[in-house]
Amino acid sequence: MEAEVIEAEILLPPVLSFKKVQMSEKYPKGQSRSRLWKHLKQILQAENYQAYSPEEPNYVNIESPPSSYPPKRFCDITGFEAPYVDPKTKMRYANAEVFKRIRYLPADTIQKYLALRNAAVVLK
Repeated sequence: MEAEVIEAEILLPPVLSFKKVQMSEKYPKGQSRSRLWKHLKQILQAENYQAYSPEEPNYVNIESPPSSYPPKRFCDITGFEAPYVDPKTKMRYANAEVFKRIRYLPADTIQKYLALRNAAVVLK
């Protein structure tokens, strides 16, 4: 096929627009080692975080102001977002199926689920 293309004098672009460029073609191994990944320590040194004030939040300190968004609540059983709370057991649930299962749980199991969430509720 290559001989036919050469005889027809058709020039094809080196990369066709509809093909994905493979990483091995983009960055061949024989290329100079100028493109190296930097470690976090090198990035921090380059950014000169010592010049920033300690009260300003950045990647070095984890102190930041509280979020303006309300906290997300998750189902105690499934881990999905839980828009509902069982008024009897105070457990969060995601849908009606989980609610049915919560109602059939024994009290000691409910206490264990609440202890995992650090919700110290004593059921009567």
